[in-house]
Amino acid sequence: MSSTPSGEQQAARAVLAKAAHENFPVAPFFLPRAWRTDLMAVYGYARLVDDIGDGDLAPGGADAELLGLDRAAADDTPALLDAFEADLHRVFDPAATPRHPLLRALRPTVRAHGLTPGPFLGLIEANRQDQRVRRYATHQELLDYCELSANPVGRLVLGITGTASPERIRRSDAICTALQIVEHLQDVAEDLRRDRVYLPAEDMKRFGVTESDLTAPTAGASVRALVAFEAERAWDLLNEGTPLVGSVHGRLRVLLAGFVAGGRAALRAVAAAGHDVLPGPPRPTKLSLLREVGATLRREG
Repeated sequence: MSSTPSGEQQAARAVLAKAAHENFPVAPFFLPRAWRTDLMAVYGYARLVDDIGDGDLAPGGADAELLGLDRAAADDTPALLDAFEADLHRVFDPAATPRHPLLRALRPTVRAHGLTPGPFLGLIEANRQDQRVRRYATHQELLDYCELSANPVGRLVLGITGTASPERIRRSDAICTALQIVEHLQDVAEDLRRDRVYLPAEDMKRFGVTESDLTAPTAGASVRALVAFEAERAWDLLNEGTPLVGSVHGRLRVLLAGFVAGGRAALRAVAAAGHDVLPGPPRPTKLSLLREVGATLRREG
């Protein structure tokens, strides 16, 4: 029997391999194996839908074909998102079989924990919104977008671990929104190359920043001040959400501390760069992440 991975396996591995490059630990080794499997299943789903929305699928059109489309549709983002949503519905239909291997891998997780379609559909809708909306007028508009693009992930983590409650969901939403904003700050230059700006227009006007300022190789004083302002907002959201860590126990507590720590370490990296995010995304070191995990656990002990 050949040990060469199939096209399906290669497509799935290409998506899952991106977990190593996230700001936060996706499914660390210290978690129970079942949790790791379920968290990676959710991550694979979320990463794939983002790759579709961002046009970051592996070349060749394999994912389009797996979703039942012609390989020529690999660049048709709306069609891919529609096909992906149709495949998601197969996850919840006992009489159907999902086409994509990452969605087939998601089905046992959905069944084991009684997960509902809502959070998964939210992530698809966020990527549809990315095709229509490329600028945000206000901070509230950005928060509304994060409700679709980020908050569902935290809710799914709580669902998988059996710890969801209204208060924990509220705290989780704050953390997830903060992490999304941090990612936007790190990726200002990359997002602009995709013709997307996630810095609210009202804040850009307040600090005297224009889009042409964001195309410079390094940030001027006004851009740095704007990034510092948005970073402080993200920090406040992390602080609002951090009591979630102290509300749970055991290894889940360490995992959630890792999420918070990832955001804080990334914000410290942005600050260490003088809030100049234009040359490239400031990234935290593994050591700085570990230090933040320890600090978070001590504060929430």
